[in-house]
Amino acid sequence: MPRLHFEDFAPGDRMTYAPVALDEAAIVAFARDWDPQPFHVDPVAARESFAGALIASGWHTCALMMRALADGFILEAASMGAPGVEEVRWLAPVRPGAVLVVGHEVLETRASRSRPGMGLVRFRFTMREEGEAGRPVLEQTNWILFGRRGADPVPPQVRPAGEGAPPPAPTPARPLPFFEDLEIDAPAEVLGARTFGAEEIVAFARAYDPQLFHLDEEAARASHFGGLCASGWHTGAAWMRAMVDHRERCRIAAVEAGARPARLGASPGFTNLTWSRPVYAGDTITYTSRVVDRRETRSRPDWGLVFNRNEGLNQHGETVFGFDGCVFWERRGG
Repeated sequence: MPRLHFEDFAPGDRMTYAPVALDEAAIVAFARDWDPQPFHVDPVAARESFAGALIASGWHTCALMMRALADGFILEAASMGAPGVEEVRWLAPVRPGAVLVVGHEVLETRASRSRPGMGLVRFRFTMREEGEAGRPVLEQTNWILFGRRGADPVPPQVRPAGEGAPPPAPTPARPLPFFEDLEIDAPAEVLGARTFGAEEIVAFARAYDPQLFHLDEEAARASHFGGLCASGWHTGAAWMRAMVDHRERCRIAAVEAGARPARLGASPGFTNLTWSRPVYAGDTITYTSRVVDRRETRSRPDWGLVFNRNEGLNQHGETVFGFDGCVFWERRGG
């Protein structure tokens, strides 16, 4: 039985978890699977990149934070997952050899009106380098759902019937335009699609999010999800992989056309991430991205910040994932 329920959290509560060590091999291994940009996978190429040195993928640090809080308290709690993340701020690059300390503060609690068997707890999670003066590298704010003590179990969700439609073809590759040439609010680009198999779901969850509804098919069927489903961070990492693969197709298209594509740098974070529906074993998610704004930057005059709306739709046309992101984008002559 879970030790912690909704009633056990109160505003102002704080907790710090065991440190997490991150070496170069782990940084590269995650990035090869989910975010194979040069500054995450190649120490030599990274020195000539926007980052200036090998750094961990932001999605990797989010996944590590998820594992830290899972081991810290979630696995002892009546956790029912998270509906999304309000904001993630990647405050500083994480380099090989870092020892990271994760902790949280409870900001507020709220009983669910529509589902009396659960309540919501809003957290601020932080990740910093170890040491008295360790610099912060990540801050995240989000709600988590917890079952209430003594309440009846929440009924399982019902999965949509039928196989659904095949995924649309990815948007044809073209050389990435420079910052000044980007078209705002053009139709979303289809980055690609991914089918989430049970083995992949379980493997990711074992490493980063070992809650039973991500690990055990029988336990997942009995849960409020009603079936084995992917970690939200798994669906996010898969979006990143689809984006990087799309950019690589665009790079190749530029080379074949004798042009130089614009380079993209790192992201300072994102907002309004939602996991609006579970991603079940066997689901195929189509990922898209649409540029919605751009801004010049004083700190890096050769680069601009580009803002995008990113989504994932399952084979039934239902939105299962979305967030508002931003990324540094090369300016012409940069």
